[in-house]
Amino acid sequence: MTIALQPSAAGNRALLFVFLAATIEGFDLQAAGVAAPKIAPVFHLTPQQMGLFFSSATLGLMFGALAGGYTADRWGRRTGLVIALLAFGVASLATVFATSVDMLIGLRFLTGVGLGGALPNLVSIASEAVAPERKGRAVALMYAGMPLGAAVASLVALLDFHGNDWRSIFLVGGLLPLLLVPPIIAGLPALKIAPHGHERAVSWTEIFRREAIGTTALLWTAFFLGLMVVYLLMNWLPQLLVVHGFSRSEASLAQILYSLGGVAGSLIGGHLLDSRWRLPAIGASFVFVAAALAMLGLLPPVLALTLFVVALVGGGVLCVQSILYGVAPQCYPTRIRGTGVGLVVAVGRLGSMAGPLLAGMLVAYGSTPSDVMLIMVPVILVCGIGTLALIARGFRPALA
Repeated sequence: MTIALQPSAAGNRALLFVFLAATIEGFDLQAAGVAAPKIAPVFHLTPQQMGLFFSSATLGLMFGALAGGYTADRWGRRTGLVIALLAFGVASLATVFATSVDMLIGLRFLTGVGLGGALPNLVSIASEAVAPERKGRAVALMYAGMPLGAAVASLVALLDFHGNDWRSIFLVGGLLPLLLVPPIIAGLPALKIAPHGHERAVSWTEIFRREAIGTTALLWTAFFLGLMVVYLLMNWLPQLLVVHGFSRSEASLAQILYSLGGVAGSLIGGHLLDSRWRLPAIGASFVFVAAALAMLGLLPPVLALTLFVVALVGGGVLCVQSILYGVAPQCYPTRIRGTGVGLVVAVGRLGSMAGPLLAGMLVAYGSTPSDVMLIMVPVILVCGIGTLALIARGFRPALA
């Protein structure tokens, strides 16, 4: 069992900590994209090396999610979160001193490991910090920090706050998680899992038992497809808008509105998940995302209208993703929740790698920005069908 946080001020304090940590994580995830235009000429990066620089963090995220989930269940949520914050904070700071391309790529991989390790702990803490009827909103509040942090990083790029010094973005991204560690140690209970009564230790392989495999398959499929769309848009939206005729500054502004829309959408997703009419409301949210993507693909290159629809797309996409993050911890009992969520996040990271690769392949074969957006419509609808099936059958697999 875990140390209960709700309904005292301890629960609200825990939510504040995980929101701040998620905001820092969102900033660090976007840091590479912000610094890339300044890094490329310094290290004389080829397009292939630039691709490795970006993808190394994503690969690290996958391994980190597995390790972070195991750490959460083995040594406690607080310990797992602190280790992850220290890992990506130190790796981001070390990036400031990179002197070669190999060192740059290796440190970005280690940063990704830390970032990936944080997420299962953040999801578990948020889910366990509140009463059962508020779990969706709590996880959504935590998740809203990630697009907010990404928006701040994008704003830094748009306003060129970091000037010609690419190191400053990694310096800030490294210091912030390290500064958050002492308050978390002082103010967050250990949340350590301890055997109690008839409860027994559960192997991670039990999520593949016959009575649980259906839930696991639906959850993994939905996460893979959902993060495929999220990261395709996160990585390719500015380039696609430039190809569509907009300037780079206009595309950067669109990226910020996409992230800010995602903040609002994340919070809405949590309310939908906790609502009495969750099934029709969530179904409608996926239809909304599909319609917004289609609209973005079919719009003429009119700036004001495009910015408005981009914000709608960001709100819709992050709304349904926050729903999935809210569902995930409710699918696993407390004693294996960190591991279960870690595995889900790792599978989702495969989707986050597949999305940008798919967009690159489509563009290479002559697809227009409109084509790319329209191809995402059936992907998000299949994700929605899987999510609705998961919710309709009930969250929790039989793992007692």
